[in-house]
Amino acid sequence: PQGRSLLTPPAPETVLLEKQIRSEFGESARLVGTELDSEGGEITVIEVPAETELGAANAPVSALSDALNSGTTLRSDDEIIPLDGIIAEEPMMEAEIAQESFAPQLRNRASQLAPQSDLALAAPAPVTRAKRIIAPTDPRVAAPESNTEEFANAPDNTLKVTTEEPVSTFSIDVDTASYSVVRQSLMSGRLPPAAAVRVEEIINYFPYAYPAPEGEHPFQPTVSVMPTPWNEGTSLVHVGIQGTLPAVEDRPPLNLVFLIDTSGSMQDANKLPLLKQSFRLMLSELRPEDEVSIVTYAGSAGQVLEPTRASERSTILGALDRLEAGGSTAGQAGLQQAYQVAEGMGADSEVTRVILATDGDFNVGLSDPDALKDFIADKRGTGTYLSVLGFGRGNLDDATMQALAQNGNGTASYIDTLSEARKVLVDQLTGALFPIANDVKIQVEFNPSQIAEYRLIGYETRALNREDFSNDKVDAGDIGAGHTVTAIFEVTPVGSDAIRNGPLRYADSEQVASVSSELGFFKLRYKNPNESTSILIEEPILPGQGHASDDVRFSVAMAGFGQLLREGNYLGGWDWADAIELANGAKGADPYGYRAEAVTLMRLAESMAR
Repeated sequence: PQGRSLLTPPAPETVLLEKQIRSEFGESARLVGTELDSEGGEITVIEVPAETELGAANAPVSALSDALNSGTTLRSDDEIIPLDGIIAEEPMMEAEIAQESFAPQLRNRASQLAPQSDLALAAPAPVTRAKRIIAPTDPRVAAPESNTEEFANAPDNTLKVTTEEPVSTFSIDVDTASYSVVRQSLMSGRLPPAAAVRVEEIINYFPYAYPAPEGEHPFQPTVSVMPTPWNEGTSLVHVGIQGTLPAVEDRPPLNLVFLIDTSGSMQDANKLPLLKQSFRLMLSELRPEDEVSIVTYAGSAGQVLEPTRASERSTILGALDRLEAGGSTAGQAGLQQAYQVAEGMGADSEVTRVILATDGDFNVGLSDPDALKDFIADKRGTGTYLSVLGFGRGNLDDATMQALAQNGNGTASYIDTLSEARKVLVDQLTGALFPIANDVKIQVEFNPSQIAEYRLIGYETRALNREDFSNDKVDAGDIGAGHTVTAIFEVTPVGSDAIRNGPLRYADSEQVASVSSELGFFKLRYKNPNESTSILIEEPILPGQGHASDDVRFSVAMAGFGQLLREGNYLGGWDWADAIELANGAKGADPYGYRAEAVTLMRLAESMAR
């Protein structure tokens, strides 16, 4: 959030200007703050009671006049008093904008006495109308960076009628960037944009202790059926997938290319400086034989660290410490060089990864997400995968980050704190870098004799065509070692009062013959790493199947959390209090405090949504 902490004393210049304002206009006058005019310039706003007498003849021109700069912008939905355009009368609400000029004697140094970054805001005077003086701020003070964030998302999945569309097909998603963006927004005192909320990433942010795999497959799907907490008359079909976690000593050698954005937009404390701290944490998890290289891009790409063994920690840290932000972003050149370096580092049976760290601003060269998608898709066939770490807000290009990670067979995470860096780069490093299955797809066929309607919660950007499930050429998400994946369907049984779609006049009136009591049939396809032929797992979904454990119920609470943030249409009267109660009752074992933090975020969101 812009502005200073309420605990920080106002700057002496601001106090002086406030005293001058009160001296000239009375104790009810106040320094409002700054605004942007129609040309993007900053202006200082002063508000005085409506009854204050002002005009060309008696306008204050002493200390306050000396404090005001040249020109003014007037805002009013009422008439502008024709007194040299100095004062405008307006209701206390948003209004139209007009421009006039102060009299020459009102020109001098407002910007020096009222800098934008240290405004002390007094309580507004209890009047229904007010006059407003608006003076421009020093043009030498840089305006706040405009928000150019772009998020990858799609409208909520709609309710499907089983007799018309019985099959749901989608790619799994283990990214967690959306949850971190939501947290950063809420901790900054604002609700996140609805487009920033991908419900499946809210759910999958948390580790779950689903049953471990047994047998030949590298993971185990577990299906549970439970009542829907927000919609009486429907049920939830919950699918939890647990990946196997090999011992650290059994993992192959690792080659990492850190592709670091050092453009000018990365200079903020929560960008390049946090990135350096994050990579320091990661280095401690590497084995001595692992290798690291660093490539940067800012205007032109460059390799600042040749492949270096992780045992040479001081050399790697020295290269990191020397990085500075400056220049424009040439992302394509950096990607090309990073892949070239990675291909030179790789060897048989070794794992090679490019880790792109950026605020997502690819503003020079190949910046179109579709073009970047094609570029990365061409490169993943070499066995070098790409993961993306996002830093900072304001120009976060989430759409590009998602395109890169999804097509680079990697993951996308957003690092907003050092604690999140530890979670992603230390606690879950093995899962992020060592895949156990590629192109994982899920397909569920619902039985129309048992299920009238259904909807998939989340995964809007991961939808696949029905025929894509059996097509091994169609790319899908990957599962890393130890990863868990959760997918949740809301289903409406035949005959339930919760059915939303009525019968059609000209549809076949005959009921579908019941061939079994199965609710549906679950299928999953995956490929072993470096293989091109998929393997099929399948099992029926039965009424009352599974157990609603703490893990299952907490994931359902997070599904509710995400839908509330998106202002979903399927929650009925279920509200924040209900979601918080469900999450609190299902926290279970929470060794890292992730679930307790989620409840805190839900409470913040509840307050902000009022």
